[in-house]
Amino acid sequence: MKKYFYTHKLYQGGWSNTVEREIFERGDAVGVLLYDPPQDSFVLIEQIRPGALRDAAMTNPSPWLLEIVAGMIEEGEQPSQVAMRETLEEAGCQLKKLIPMTEYWVSPGGTTEYIYLFLGLVDSHEVANFAGLESEQEDIRVEVVTRQQLLQLMAQGRINNAMALIAVQWFLLNESQLELD
Repeated sequence: MKKYFYTHKLYQGGWSNTVEREIFERGDAVGVLLYDPPQDSFVLIEQIRPGALRDAAMTNPSPWLLEIVAGMIEEGEQPSQVAMRETLEEAGCQLKKLIPMTEYWVSPGGTTEYIYLFLGLVDSHEVANFAGLESEQEDIRVEVVTRQQLLQLMAQGRINNAMALIAVQWFLLNESQLELD
C-alpha cells in the first residue's frame, strides 16, 4: 500500500484541494488466452485463488477458478517474454504465435496494476494435464475446451474473473480480423 497525495485541474476551472488516496502497488501483469485454430479449442487453467476463498455467498462458490495463463512482469522483462514464460510454466506448452489483444487498468481507483493481454496460438495436443512451478506452490490443472464448452462455461458463470472474461470477449469480437495461421 502506498499513499498518494495529488492535486488536479478541475473540469470547471481551477485546481482541486490536495487529494489523499491509498493505492495497492501490485505491478503489471500479462494474460494469455491460448487458442488452437485447427481444433477451434481453447486452453484454460484451473487453480485455487486466495482472493476467492470468501466466495461462499457468490453464485458459483469455489476458490478454484478457470483462468487464462497469466503472470507478473518482473523487472527488465517485456510483456511478450512473460507470455512465453508463463505459457510454458502454467500450461506446459510452447507458443506458436503471440498476438497482442488489448491492455487495461485493473481498478485504477485502488491499484496501479496494468494488464497486457495476448492471444497465444498453440497446439492443444501438446499441453500438460497438470502444470505449475513447485517453487511458487502452483498446483494447476490444464483443460482444453471447445468453443461451445467455453461459451457454456461463461454462461454458467464458471469463468468469473475479469482477465479471462475480457480476453474471451475481445477474441470473439475481433476474431474475424485476426491472422490465425
